[in-house]
Amino acid sequence: MQIGPHRLRNNLIVAPMAGVTDRPFRQLCKQMGAGMAVSEMVTSNSLLYGSAKTQRRANHDGEPPPISVQIAGADPQMMAQAARYNVDRGAQIIDINMGCPAKKVCNVSAGSALLQNEPLVARILEAVVNAVEVPVTLKIRTGWDREHRNALNILKIAENAGVQALAIHGRTRACGYSGEAEYDTIAAVKAQAHIPIIANGDITSPEKAKYVLEYTKADAVMIGRAAQGRPWIFREIEHYLATGEKLPEPEVTEIHAVLLDHLDALYAFYGEYTGVRMARKHIAWYTRGLAGSAAFRHRMNQLESSREQMAAVDAFFAELAARSARLVYAADDSKAELEAA
Repeated sequence: MQIGPHRLRNNLIVAPMAGVTDRPFRQLCKQMGAGMAVSEMVTSNSLLYGSAKTQRRANHDGEPPPISVQIAGADPQMMAQAARYNVDRGAQIIDINMGCPAKKVCNVSAGSALLQNEPLVARILEAVVNAVEVPVTLKIRTGWDREHRNALNILKIAENAGVQALAIHGRTRACGYSGEAEYDTIAAVKAQAHIPIIANGDITSPEKAKYVLEYTKADAVMIGRAAQGRPWIFREIEHYLATGEKLPEPEVTEIHAVLLDHLDALYAFYGEYTGVRMARKHIAWYTRGLAGSAAFRHRMNQLESSREQMAAVDAFFAELAARSARLVYAADDSKAELEAA
């Protein structure tokens, strides 16, 4: 997978997710096998450049390349300014958000709302491409609604403007995240594209990644929600695509270790107060599906310090290990009884 001068290690990309794909998460996913991770979107409103939130989103210290930063907005010149701002701070790829379905984004004519205004799409893309010397990529949905799928039109506009890769979420803006992603439009776009196409939507397993790549003929897949609390999904997919064999699920001890490292990174990046609050959702994602996790998550949300969170996580995984040992002993006892009989 090649984007401009950047040769990715594979064709697995972390989707930009607001409040999720911060620097600690991006670094972790790259360590776990992702070829690239796109940052959560940064506003094009220059008045917000000085905010702590924007400064954090533009922080890429120690992050393995390539560094891809997503910007959002509806004014061509402000978007160009935002692109230059982020390139000056280390961005090696600028990604433009025309796929976000959130009302607060669409209500200001940004995100997927732009798909309704193709002339404005062209002006924004041309302004950003001309403003920076790094590759510019674009993320869209298949259209505004099922009656107005215009991804093919957007592809042509993007190629004419000089965009170097296009990611498509297989839903319209009206679909939000409901229903199943449809890949026919992605396949149709890929069939006419002269730039790399990245397929996104409902890719939750190695088998699904392989299916989507084969069905759409896309150059890469982009994974978002399935990586929440499961960053090892990238190594699982990479291994499966290379060998046709599935890796075993991670041991509980590894989940524990990965979570602790992630928490340490969150506390260091955000500080104590914000770090604790950001950590809650990640802890919930990592423990989802594990025995006793519902009650644990409820207790976790009451804790107010990183020390308490870490201690609670250690206690939860210690109980999981003890429970597993008891199950093994019980199985051995049952086996012995059967042999004796």
